[in-house]
Amino acid sequence: MLRLFLKLPIAIAGAVLFLLMVLTFCDVILRSAFNAPIEAATELTKLGVALVVFAALPAISYRGDHIAVDLLDPLFKNPFVQRLRDGLIAIACGVMLIWPTQYVQVLAERARGFGDRTEYLEIPQFIVGYFIFAMCCLTIAALILKGVLLLVAPRFVEDVA
Repeated sequence: MLRLFLKLPIAIAGAVLFLLMVLTFCDVILRSAFNAPIEAATELTKLGVALVVFAALPAISYRGDHIAVDLLDPLFKNPFVQRLRDGLIAIACGVMLIWPTQYVQVLAERARGFGDRTEYLEIPQFIVGYFIFAMCCLTIAALILKGVLLLVAPRFVEDVA
């Protein structure tokens, strides 16, 4: 079940990234050959990039595939201390992500209340806002779950990732 939890957002991100590639290809061909660019390409690209980044966030955070600075790693040579450090850092990151997630929810609710829409396609902006909110919530859950599992059952973390 946890593997599906990690693979589904990555599949969404991959599909959106593929659609962005097709959109860019078509826009370049239409712009170059027929002098007729896709009017909403910029708008769709902005929405697509937001979807790609935030759809991948839970899985990348759980697996630890993000950029990491390992300046203090030489100080932690004991595997138990490394696991303790990694678990506490994952929990702390999950807890710290709560505040920006709450703010994203406020912004999405504000966009819904004002009826904000995109310029060309009139897509309600709160939909993307709530998607970002949902992915941040999943990221919080993934980070806290990873931290707890690292402290309690570290083999389970390695098996899933």
